[in-house]
Amino acid sequence: MASFASNVQAKAQEVAKEDYEKAKVLLSDAARSGAYLYPFKGIFYFATHRSLWRPFYSRILPTLGLTAGVLGSMFLFTYLPQLAILVFVNGPLAVFTTVLLILNESSTIINIISRNFLLQDALLDTFDGTLVAQNATDIVSEGRQLKSGSDPIARLGKILKSPFSKFTPKALVRYVMYLPLNFIPVVGTVIFILLQGRSRGSSVHGRYFQLKGWSSAQQKDWLQRHTSPYATFGTIATLLEMIPVLSMFFAFTNTVGAALWAADIEQKNSQMTQGTAPSLRESAKKAE
Repeated sequence: MASFASNVQAKAQEVAKEDYEKAKVLLSDAARSGAYLYPFKGIFYFATHRSLWRPFYSRILPTLGLTAGVLGSMFLFTYLPQLAILVFVNGPLAVFTTVLLILNESSTIINIISRNFLLQDALLDTFDGTLVAQNATDIVSEGRQLKSGSDPIARLGKILKSPFSKFTPKALVRYVMYLPLNFIPVVGTVIFILLQGRSRGSSVHGRYFQLKGWSSAQQKDWLQRHTSPYATFGTIATLLEMIPVLSMFFAFTNTVGAALWAADIEQKNSQMTQGTAPSLRESAKKAE
């Protein structure tokens, strides 16, 4: 019996060590890529480039109305029922974890509606306009006509390739599957947000991959080789868009950040394509 217990303990230590090493590698990749900085770069760049504000202004009123309606309805009709459930597993912390859960649920609902019906064209123009502002006109010209001039948004012409993919049923199913994690006190909510961030991260460069003309296999290969950077970007983007009222603003700044990141990758200014690690260079070469 003692021998069995010692074997189990040794195996548990071995598994914990392996998981720790994997986590260390992922965190190292994320830090080296600088992906965690791009959501914040997007905020600064958007704030200092007025030419990019036009798509944002064109959708601000209907999106704010949608945000207010969804948040108000969610807190009015779902806060107490969800609190009653979470209080059994989270105790006094349920007051806060329920708020986080509702903010995440509301953010998801707002994203589904706004990105499919209100913001799709505006976010597309913002992404392409940021690439133009970063002199990545060659890649943008693969997906839309470009006019002459100095204003990056005014230069955007007819779309030649269809815009961002819409929210898929698979993503909604995955979201619902992960919801029960919130029953685990604190840690469950953190894991839930991280999983949402990972899912969000895999879609932030959908337009870039489209402009590159990459196949599904190439996209999958690239994302698998750079899981940690995209998960990091996606997690920070998710947290920013969970902030009430400002979620729309951060949807645009996150789009700008994703475009800045794409421009750096395209111009080989990113550790992901110019790093010392051979696997990163091979990944970029293979994907291209």
